[in-house]
Amino acid sequence: MLELPDFAPLRVTRSRRAPSSSALASLDHLLIVGTQHTGARALQRFPQGRQLATLLARALERGDDCASTRASNARATGLTVAAFSPGSTFASLTWARRIVAECLRDKPATLGVVIADSGSDDDARTACAAVVAAGAAAAFELPTFKTTDASPRRLRSLRILGATPSLDVDDVLAPALGNNVARWFTALPPNVLDAAAYRDALERLATTYGLRYRFSGEAELRKLGAGAFLAVSQGNADRDAGIVRLSYRPRREKHAALALVGKGILFDTGGMNLKTFKGMLDMHIDMQGSAVALGALLALVALEVPFGIDAWLAISENRLAPNAYKSQDVVYAANGTSIQVIHTDAEGRMVLADTLALASRAQPRLIVDYATLTSGCITALTERYSGVFTNRESANADLVRAGARSGERVWPFPMDDDYDEMLKSDVADIKQCSSETHGDHILAARFLRRFVPREIPWVHVDLSAGQHKGGLAHVPSEITGFGVALTLELLRESTPAELAKRWSA
Repeated sequence: MLELPDFAPLRVTRSRRAPSSSALASLDHLLIVGTQHTGARALQRFPQGRQLATLLARALERGDDCASTRASNARATGLTVAAFSPGSTFASLTWARRIVAECLRDKPATLGVVIADSGSDDDARTACAAVVAAGAAAAFELPTFKTTDASPRRLRSLRILGATPSLDVDDVLAPALGNNVARWFTALPPNVLDAAAYRDALERLATTYGLRYRFSGEAELRKLGAGAFLAVSQGNADRDAGIVRLSYRPRREKHAALALVGKGILFDTGGMNLKTFKGMLDMHIDMQGSAVALGALLALVALEVPFGIDAWLAISENRLAPNAYKSQDVVYAANGTSIQVIHTDAEGRMVLADTLALASRAQPRLIVDYATLTSGCITALTERYSGVFTNRESANADLVRAGARSGERVWPFPMDDDYDEMLKSDVADIKQCSSETHGDHILAARFLRRFVPREIPWVHVDLSAGQHKGGLAHVPSEITGFGVALTLELLRESTPAELAKRWSA
């Protein structure tokens, strides 16, 4: 049985009292946040304030925005002073990742944070929230299988000190929980997270969070006509692929207003169109879309949102086997559409097609799907942004705004009808993809659009930023868990029903 970690290991507390010498002695490290204009007067009320002012001034002269030393107490508490420059959410989170990494150099278990001078209440709140988010990401340990006991001490407690402006810590920690969930599952090796282990972990999480768990295996999917999913799963050595549905229903809600759909390809060889060595090396992370859908669901549950949610996770592998599906196969999806297979490494859109069709039968007010779907989106945007596609053009402005405000930046792509000319088939209703590579991220979205009824607003997130060397925004790991914060920000002020109404106006 896969042992699940504590996905929210960081304890965050608040005290309005400024850090005194005695308070400092209870910390392993103290971070003091100011601005580039913070001087000795603002820092004077802190232990060794004059020394910190000198260190910060020297750091700014050489182009740095932070400096560290140690307190002259028995514990030798670490001290870091940092200058915060207001900017975009992404820039603030990136700043926080660097500053928290500086604080964690001496591996503190307890970190204090105090705002000395940030220019305004809004800036103080932004800086503090960014540090909490970065601390929560850094405190979480991704799966490790080392046989030594040399695991470093990790951050366990973050104390916000002083009279900082009001900050809703739960609003920061909920996306952190979801992001940790998404990153942890995505990082697991493929022989550890196989379909059976994933399903077992999901069932236990469902019990923990009060969710309904339902699994549709291959036999049931065959009855439902899900031939696109089954085409991919037929090459697996074991008959344990299928679609998991996790359901959250708050009080008096019987219907799911929101459907979150995730691609859960646990390992992708490319099938008959076999990937190269480097192309296959990291294909255990091809299930990240399902992990993001799961993380977003658990984060929304933690926030106790007032609307029902279903998460539909398409779980399979794409293996090379004698009975694996082939180019020029023709299969039928759950909504009756016949599909001409062109390339077996375009398996993600196949499993998503049936999962979207089945999710649509529940008639949610909004569907959002997540997938590490195409290299074309990475080519277009790099690994810093993710692509968004929708059947409601009016949704694009809200999606871009949610990306900017969450720090998970997205960019919309065209969805004009004439792209369908590249997917016309002589033998079926639609080609799975084009034999050409140009614009495959757009064609993939156009293909998926066919499996969502026009009356249901739908957003497709191609997770080109799901992996970024050195981390991204506040997340320090290469696997970023991108998409959870975006989703929560999109739903921060509007329910799925309200979004659907606005986008259809």
